[in-house]
Amino acid sequence: MLACSPELIAPGVWKFDLGPSEKITPFSVLQPRPLPGSFEALPSVLNCPLNGTQISSRSTRRGFEIRLPLGPDEKIYGLGLQLLSFNQTGLKKTLRVNSDPRADLGDSHAPVPFYVSTAGYGLMVDTARYATFYCGSASPIEAKSTPGNAGRVGLDTETLYAARGPGASRQMVIEVPGAEGVAVLVFAGPGLREVVQRYNLFSGGGVVPPRWALGVWYRLRADFDQEVVGKLAGQLRQEKIPCDVLGLEPGWQSHAYSCSHVWSDKFPDPARLVSDLREQRFRLNVWTHAFTDSSSPIFAPLLPHAGEHTAFGGLVPDFLRPEAERIFAGHYKSEVVDPGVSGFKLDECDNSDFIKNPWSFPEFSRFPSGADGEQMHSLFGVLQQRMIDRLYQSTGRRTYGLVRSSHAFASRFPFVLYSDLYDHRQFVRGIVTASFSGLLWTPEIREAASGVELVRRLQSAVVSSLVLINAWYIKNPPWKQWEIEANNRDQFLPDWPEWQEKCRAVLELRMRLIPYLHGAFYRYAKEGIPPFRPLVMDYPDAPESWNRDDQILVGDRIMAAPMIGDAPGRTAWLPPGKWIDFWTGEMQEGNRVIEIMSAQDKLPLFVKDGSVLPLALPTLHTEDPVSFQLEVRVYGNGSLPVTLLEESQPEMAFDETRINLLELSWDAKNEQVSSHRKRADLSPLYAVVRQIRVNIFQAASDLPLKA
Repeated sequence: MLACSPELIAPGVWKFDLGPSEKITPFSVLQPRPLPGSFEALPSVLNCPLNGTQISSRSTRRGFEIRLPLGPDEKIYGLGLQLLSFNQTGLKKTLRVNSDPRADLGDSHAPVPFYVSTAGYGLMVDTARYATFYCGSASPIEAKSTPGNAGRVGLDTETLYAARGPGASRQMVIEVPGAEGVAVLVFAGPGLREVVQRYNLFSGGGVVPPRWALGVWYRLRADFDQEVVGKLAGQLRQEKIPCDVLGLEPGWQSHAYSCSHVWSDKFPDPARLVSDLREQRFRLNVWTHAFTDSSSPIFAPLLPHAGEHTAFGGLVPDFLRPEAERIFAGHYKSEVVDPGVSGFKLDECDNSDFIKNPWSFPEFSRFPSGADGEQMHSLFGVLQQRMIDRLYQSTGRRTYGLVRSSHAFASRFPFVLYSDLYDHRQFVRGIVTASFSGLLWTPEIREAASGVELVRRLQSAVVSSLVLINAWYIKNPPWKQWEIEANNRDQFLPDWPEWQEKCRAVLELRMRLIPYLHGAFYRYAKEGIPPFRPLVMDYPDAPESWNRDDQILVGDRIMAAPMIGDAPGRTAWLPPGKWIDFWTGEMQEGNRVIEIMSAQDKLPLFVKDGSVLPLALPTLHTEDPVSFQLEVRVYGNGSLPVTLLEESQPEMAFDETRINLLELSWDAKNEQVSSHRKRADLSPLYAVVRQIRVNIFQAASDLPLKA
């Protein structure tokens, strides 16, 4: 069956209705609403990049099947957070919610049935089912033999299986189990980045975190009490470790796994704790999961609005029902939000059945809303994000938090994905794969095998959406002892002060980048451009970018090439143009691969020639007025101005009427950084206190500021 004519539902976005859709889908549940005028900056696209003759579908005994052709050089990316692969071309992915993938099969904390193509389109299948995507791996019958195989036999399985890959008539085949039909949304480019922008803008735009959320986060050991939390907070300040957010793990609740959702007697005065931490300019984030224990005061009210199976012995609320959200959010408002807690870590909202003791509800479970367990697993994380976002919006406050599962249309929610997995290489890959699908990811830091690995893990986090030191099972900061048992015995490294200093320097780099990153997030909200993204998104026509999953474009003028583990060096591809080493000022010609032999305490960063780059003076927290004092570096001719975001009331919900935009540009005639604010009625926040000209022909030099 060929697809019907598509319906234009937003500029450059078309919808194909392929048979009767199920009642519960991401689109019907989340109801994405593009911001008015948000598509105006994107190229106008009059015709759908896929037409009804290219998309075919059919109902089968297995479910519903969609087919469309792939070009011979077409590359496929996306499908949500994919930690085990980047370029999905030629792979088969079943998008199943699972926190412990054992192979590159599609299992993920946040699978999203949306992919983007170098052919200039993106395709979203509106389903909460575990759909399977054959990304050119399903070969139709062809009359001719596979070229190049005659008379040749491989001597290893990789060669043998590669010889039996798809032929010239490649297809994308998508199978949706149990469905009689689906809707398909097609997003136009024309380029790969414009496809992603259009998807994010259609979802409601990207999130703008409060400025404090871009600082350093430190989560405390799960069994700490109120007194110990206060002591560690004081220690971080005394030892001058940058930190804005402290996190409490399960021990704050009187019962966890499943949850009581009430404070433990280890925290006798939560409001006092929040107040004491705020005096030191910390904010508090608390762990929770939705599974509700019988000891909870909301157990009985939730019982009629819960699934028929438990998780960790607790109720599984049906957040598709407004009453379940009202009960749950109402309780957390009085218990946690009103006392001043700034946000949540939403744990175990995914699934786990590849471990010795699977803990979540089964896919055949039924819920009062009519959802089954498969649909609920797909949407459980994003439903909780929406609930907490609504909760803080109802109080007029801003939040930013952590979540362990997500799905489609989530770019507007103030949450960052994380994982209990811990492969450094995969964690860096997650930064870029998440960006194709409107997701944010943190490569959190826990323990390490060496000091070099610890420093480099911190460096990777610096160029991500959230810098998280997750010490939930260690007593002391990991730079004092990265071996778990020794850390918990208070056996510090003999040279721990040296490692602490190296880690502090990395965290100070993050603090310096905050003005620039905050501006990049504003572009995410207004233009849909992910603040952290892969090279291929901006350079899809360059073959060198197609598989580069360990380099990160940070904003519009920085490229990072994190070092992994204890490796002595690495290669990196520099995009076309001139790029300048952030640390040395050395110029490199682009469109080539370079060798990087990096010192262990330096994150390889390259700045685009012509950039005006603002850096804050390093501080212990983002509320220090000194953090609004800027050193501005001008690279080359300074032809690329930069725009910063100034918020007069950052604690309140984001509101365009309370923000100012500050443009910093280079006045070559007067050799001066020029400042221009969009509005004159708001008090200025940033001030340029130092300017440095980084000339690509000579060493960097200070320039005097002119009155």
